[in-house]
Amino acid sequence: MNPNIIKTLLGGIVGTLTMSLMMRFVAPMMVGQPMDIAAMIGNMMGNNYAMGMVAHIMLGVLVFPLLYALVVFRFLPGGPLIKGMTWGVILWLIAETLVMPMAGAGFFMSEIGGMKAVMAALMGHLVYGGLLGVIAGRSDSCCSAHPNLA
Repeated sequence: MNPNIIKTLLGGIVGTLTMSLMMRFVAPMMVGQPMDIAAMIGNMMGNNYAMGMVAHIMLGVLVFPLLYALVVFRFLPGGPLIKGMTWGVILWLIAETLVMPMAGAGFFMSEIGGMKAVMAALMGHLVYGGLLGVIAGRSDSCCSAHPNLA
């Protein structure tokens, strides 16, 4: 069984908001500048910041949580936190090896801050995934069998 979709989408909202705030306020302490995810995506969409923001929100709130709940959840090891953080690492690896090079940031952000930027992005993805996993929770079958775990 998969996690509850409503709780999963709520996890996507909380995770996306938290990660966005981290990239705005925590990344500058690590990298020396904010990491603007919407601007990066927007640059890939014809230098359109608004479209980048819409894409960022849609991916974080809908696409990635639904993929997590409907496809990936059952294959990941561990409880909700570990499953979510593992999903965050998977998303981070995809971002660093495919998306960042397409955005002009280089493989593992080699063109825009290197290791510091990579670590800031990893932290953001771990927090996103962890929040998504914890809020989405365990599968419905687990919780119906053990009501005290819901």
